[in-house]
Formats: sequence, structure tokens, C-alpha cells
Amino acid sequence: MMRIGKISLPTLSLSPFYSEVFNRGRSGRSKKTGYRKVSLFAESDTQFVSLLRQSYIPKKGIDMERQKLYEVLFDQQKEFVTPADLVQRDAEDDLETLLKAKMPILITGVRRCGKSTLLKLLKMRLKLRNTEAMYVNFNDERLVGFSTDNFQMINDYLQEQKYDSRAILFMDEIQETTNWEKWVDRIKDKRRVIITGSNSKLLSSELSTIMTGRALTLRLYPFSFKEFLRARNVDASQIDIDRERQNDVRSALKEYLEFGGFPKRTLTNENVILAELYESILYKDIVSKFGPRQVRSIKEMVHYVISNISKQLSTRTLSEVSAIKNLGTIKRILERLEEAFLVMTVPKYDYSLRKQIQNPKKAYCVDNGIVTTSGFRFSDNKGQLLENAVFVELKHRGHEIYYHSGKKECDFVTKAGTRITEAMQVSYELTDENKDREIKGLVEALDKYKLSQGTIITFDQEEIISTGRKKVNVVPAWKWLIK
Repeated sequence: MMRIGKISLPTLSLSPFYSEVFNRGRSGRSKKTGYRKVSLFAESDTQFVSLLRQSYIPKKGIDMERQKLYEVLFDQQKEFVTPADLVQRDAEDDLETLLKAKMPILITGVRRCGKSTLLKLLKMRLKLRNTEAMYVNFNDERLVGFSTDNFQMINDYLQEQKYDSRAILFMDEIQETTNWEKWVDRIKDKRRVIITGSNSKLLSSELSTIMTGRALTLRLYPFSFKEFLRARNVDASQIDIDRERQNDVRSALKEYLEFGGFPKRTLTNENVILAELYESILYKDIVSKFGPRQVRSIKEMVHYVISNISKQLSTRTLSEVSAIKNLGTIKRILERLEEAFLVMTVPKYDYSLRKQIQNPKKAYCVDNGIVTTSGFRFSDNKGQLLENAVFVELKHRGHEIYYHSGKKECDFVTKAGTRITEAMQVSYELTDENKDREIKGLVEALDKYKLSQGTIITFDQEEIISTGRKKVNVVPAWKWLIK
């Protein structure tokens, strides 16, 4: 055992940096470092370092802030490893393509959808050495006091640690700090920057003003069905002719429709993860913006919205459900739901933009797992859950989505450029009771937008229906989702 002032510690084998800190502590409190004497016992190297951090008293000036930040940055590089068992994401191709533009990249998406993992996958894909990729996680509690002045220290760290001049700077959960957009704008011509964020702070008016035309955005979602199969090691090749694989894919789709594709839940099968995530988003990204008096009302309103996916939203109905009388507050809560990437709304298509804005919207959820976690029964609502999954897949594919409503209704029409290019209905199963209604709604949309054919997505049915001059392709969801 060795004593440092009042500290009794085992003799430890420390890195050069920590050895220096250890020696400075011998005299109790070093004039240069400001470490104080404490009466604690360290059982390990890690605990010893933790003890020194806790007994750290910053002096006036910038040196101590710099040393602390350097410690955190050093630790985070060790954490930014690329395990071999990471699930490949389809967004990797898009991210690598965007990187070639040599502009800052913003990766946005709901909490826990895999943004940090995507950064690791890119590092692995590009075969970046440690000096070619620098990672900063602003969700680290040790960076709670991070200020605008500290951004320059990140630059200093890159230079002092001899990072490559072309090194990519990964900035994770950037919404946890402030004034970052000005710094990124200043360094963007010197260094490639990739940023992730989980809520509306990343899409603030300040960002829009400063970075418009100077950054590229990539939207990330939880696992698509293809990625879900990949994570579960379900082989979907030759699925048209292999009956056994078809059965495996069908079984996987039933699970996907009920529990969704959040990566951690998919990989662990722990459903409690979904409940915890829902509560985290609800309180951190929505309730916290309005105040404690409205907690119950907001929870009831959010629950109602998520329980009524695929249905038209009415602010007056939401007001009645939540007991929030101010319709302006209702609209702001809906905006927060979208800004948190939890809920997405779909407008009714109209050639008049004014009417399009005025018409009621439909709401969909970012992931089926959130829907069923909130109390939505899978067995009673298979059709709505399938429709939600199809909607999210259309978002994965980058479509601009609307719904059609005339004398009949069509679930989705997608727009490319200035015209509607595709129309589709979603029905878990076509029966004698609903088949005529689904076909007529689709055909009305086909006539309206001058399309020759459309699609009806079901769980497992497949056929081609000719009606007049229109062709209706009935496609199984387990095929459509992986095409």
C-alpha cells in the first residue's frame, strides 16, 4: 500500500498520464493541478482514476478545463470501437455517398434508432484508422458543463494527438450542447463533420438560418423489415421458390408487426426496452417543454394519437380527450411529437396547396413497437399495424407520401416531382366484406391521377385483378417489404 497525503492506495500500474497525476497528488494538493486530499480506498486502477477525478478542484484559468476534456475525449475514443457483430444498415450506402460531397452531414432520427452505431459502421466500412476518426459523445455526463469555448479545445486535441488532416469528426447527440452550429460552420471547409441528434434542437431555427445550403441531412429510422431479417439471421434469398424460407419470413413479419424494429429490442427480445424508450421520449422531448401541470393531459393526448394510427386527426377531438381547451397548445404538442420523430403526419393530397394545408391529416408512428407498448392490441388491429409498417417503409425509401380522399379513400399515394406516381391500399386480408371497397378506393385514385395500375398490400395474399383498363396487383407484405 502507498499513502498520498490521507489517501491509502495500492501500488498500481498506470498509464503515463495517470502516473503523472498520481505523482502530482503526493503533496496533497498540487498548485498546478488542484487535486485535494481525500480519505478513500481505491480497489483498482479505474477506481483510483475516478477518485482523482472526484477530488479535482478547478483553479481559475483554462488549463484544468482542458485537462478534464482531454481525459473524456481520450476515454471516448476507446469506447468508439467497431464490434464485428454490428448489424449492417441500408443507410450506410447513403451516408457514404453524402460524405463525398464534403459538406457537414446531419443524421437525425428518433432516440435509440441506431445513429451511434451507424457512425461505427461507417468507420468500419471506410477502414478508418484511429487517427482518421475522432468521436465526441455529448450525451456523456462528464460533458454536462461543456461550453462554447470548449469547441476550440477539440480542435487542439486533434492537433496535439496528431490526427490526420482528413480525419472525420463524429459528433454524437449534439443537441445536448449549445452554439455548436456556428462552430461547425466555421470548420466545415477544413474538416469533414458528421453530426447526430435525436430531437427538435437539431432542427432549430438557428440551425436552419446558419446551415441552410451548407449541410446535408440523413434521416434514420429503426430497423426496416429487411434489416430486421438481417439481425435475426433469416435468409430471404430465393424466397419465391423456397417454401421453408417463406415460412421463416412470415413468422418474422408477425413479430416485426407486433414489436417493431428498434435495434436493442430486436437484438435482446426484451420488450421492457420499448416501454422505457416510450417514457423517455415522452418526458424528455415532449412533456418537458410544457410544464408539470399538463403532464396528465399530454400523456392522454399522446396515447390517443398513437392508439389511432392511420386515422384522421381532429384537434377538437384531441381537445376533448386531453381536456386541453387551447387549440394552439394542441397543435404545439403535435409539433413536438413530430419534432421528436415519434409521430409523422400525412396530408390529404390536393392540387391546391392551401386546401392541402387545411385538410385533416392522418398520423402514423415511427415504429410498431411503440404502438403496441402503449396498449394497442395486436390481435385486434392487425390491419392498422400493417398499414403503419408500410408507411414507415415508404419513409425508409424516401417517398413523399399523401392519402387520397374523394368519394372513396386510398391509403397512400406517392409523389415524385410534380405528379402522383403510385397509389396503394393496405389490407391485412382481402375478404368478401372488404374486397370491393379496397379495389374501388384504389381505382378512384388511379383514375384521378391518371395511373394505369396500383397495389394492394396484404399479409399473405397474391393475385392480379383487372378492372376495366386498370390493373390491381395484390402483393404479400413479406414480399413487398424486402423487394
